[in-house]
Amino acid sequence: MNREHGTTQDTQLRVHCTAEADGRITFGLPPLEASDSPSAQLLLRLRSKKGQPGEILRALPLEAVDDGGRRAVLEAQPPLAEGRWDVYLLPEPGAPRQRLRPGLRDLRALVDGHTRDWPSPVAVRVPYTTKDGYLAVRTWLRTAQAEVEGIEVTDRSMTVKARLHGATLSAGAVVRLRARGADGVVRTQEPQAASSGRGFAFTVDFEELIAVDTTGNRVWDISVRTGPAEGSLLVRVSRLFDDVADRKEIFVYPSARVGGVTVRPYYTVDNDLSVEVTPTE
Repeated sequence: MNREHGTTQDTQLRVHCTAEADGRITFGLPPLEASDSPSAQLLLRLRSKKGQPGEILRALPLEAVDDGGRRAVLEAQPPLAEGRWDVYLLPEPGAPRQRLRPGLRDLRALVDGHTRDWPSPVAVRVPYTTKDGYLAVRTWLRTAQAEVEGIEVTDRSMTVKARLHGATLSAGAVVRLRARGADGVVRTQEPQAASSGRGFAFTVDFEELIAVDTTGNRVWDISVRTGPAEGSLLVRVSRLFDDVADRKEIFVYPSARVGGVTVRPYYTVDNDLSVEVTPTE
């Protein structure tokens, strides 16, 4: 038992889930033991981050279904905070929580999410299996989203095509590459924007990034500012609209060797697009 949160993790109970395009998720559990309380709940718990006060929970009532099992529904509204939500069974009030393992995950409705228009705020939910084999839900909640639609990498540059959701580009919009670190060096460029103000493209010249620091060991985060700085949105360029909760190790792009360093685009643990510059071994 995890005494801090009153949980048990030795359960083999599996829960099926079906995700809908609007964010609704239906969870299905097998018949529970006769001793389980009719007030049993499905519990979603946001993994805490450093400095986060207390727990953030979402409790869902479990209702009986015809086959003797139980069902819980996470409605599209209100949205969940961005992060990772672990899924538990709470058999009765005051009882230890039980981590749940995934059964069948029907995520077909999420696969073509990039083909739809998403309003602001952009709320995304993807059920997935954790590294230790339990069910969780990855969520994003952002004012707007710049969704990557394609990346082409050459030996000298990378060209990114993306589309804005929940916002539009106006005159003065820029793509911003910001280096991590104390100096926070920024490079900007004007995107090639579609007449709708939604689609846009930009090309990153690797030599321009290397010129900042020829020794390498830099990571550049990519965002788009929707207009002149005052009153505009700074939107991270990401890939969120499908059924992939963690794409960092799945979507691997080719690297380029330029001037003694290696440059490669990659997705972060939050599925945001960045560029890594490292010394060539």
